[in-house]
Amino acid sequence: MDRTMQAAFLPGNSTVELRTVPVPNPGHGEVLLRVKASTICGSDIRCIYHEHLGKGPEGYQGVIAGHEPAGQIVEEGPGCRRFRVGDRVIVYHISGCGVCNDCRRGYMISCTSEKYRRAYGWQRDGAMAEYMLAEEKDLIALPDQLSYADGAQVACGFGTVYEGLERVGINGSHAVLITGLGPVGLAAAALCRKLGAQKIIGIEIVPERLQIAKNLGLCDVALTHRPENVAEVRDLTGGFGVERAVDCSADAEARATAIRATRKWGKIVFLGEGGGVQFNPSPDLIHDQKTICGSWVTSTWLMEELVERLVRWNLHPQDIITHRFALNNVAEAYRLMASGKCGKVAVCADDELAMK
Repeated sequence: MDRTMQAAFLPGNSTVELRTVPVPNPGHGEVLLRVKASTICGSDIRCIYHEHLGKGPEGYQGVIAGHEPAGQIVEEGPGCRRFRVGDRVIVYHISGCGVCNDCRRGYMISCTSEKYRRAYGWQRDGAMAEYMLAEEKDLIALPDQLSYADGAQVACGFGTVYEGLERVGINGSHAVLITGLGPVGLAAAALCRKLGAQKIIGIEIVPERLQIAKNLGLCDVALTHRPENVAEVRDLTGGFGVERAVDCSADAEARATAIRATRKWGKIVFLGEGGGVQFNPSPDLIHDQKTICGSWVTSTWLMEELVERLVRWNLHPQDIITHRFALNNVAEAYRLMASGKCGKVAVCADDELAMK
């Protein structure tokens, strides 16, 4: 193997720098992956690509970008207990200390160790490269029935959504509202369908994303974002509103719509990062006995469960990918994702680049 590789860095001025760097060597409990697919997260755009805005767990430390990886193990360091060379894997994108209360629950996203918590693509080298190092404890097995592009989206987007939907519960008696039909919202619609939602209503402001949702048939009704949305949702639900609402927009107006379009005793989960919201607690929430949940990423055990479910459901997250790029065109991939006029964008290698 050539011991140099190409890797992408985000200087914070809406550009991408592709550099030649050494291929790393796996240490104790680590593996080296050939990165097959790495999808771009909206958080990368929000906190790193345009400007380095993140603090603490969202603070970018000038490392190789990308935190939604799937690949194949090509080298293993000493001390690995389960995974071996040739295994197909997903990387849970935060490497925690492993011994705090949150890590022991599987929620390394919430690791409390300032010294040892490091997110791939934020505080440690990530997946926008030909190869990447990962700790064995962060790996999730990728079944042969799923592509690497499927797996890359489990690493963040679909995993995050699945956690949020499990928090509020989705079943066949529910009408569900999804505000924001970017990649996270599209994932929410796809998972709600498999979880048995009776009716799925989506709201989106970007025409291209609204069209993607319609083309994929993920929503029963797809509405353009506007002030009349609450009334429209109530009209579609017999005047009651939805049983469950999922905000994937991080938009103040859309979040308020999600709250007000939910019926009495309903539940709302916020997944979209950033932004704000204004609502009146008594009429909008308390008097109607509504519940609002926040949900941040997921756990390793629930991610493993999701992978099993995807195979059982024959659901392929790669279906919401609208564009694939080779690593040497990674700058164009980030530009497109930042425009918002797309579904999911993936940087792929080998056979994954040619797949649709």
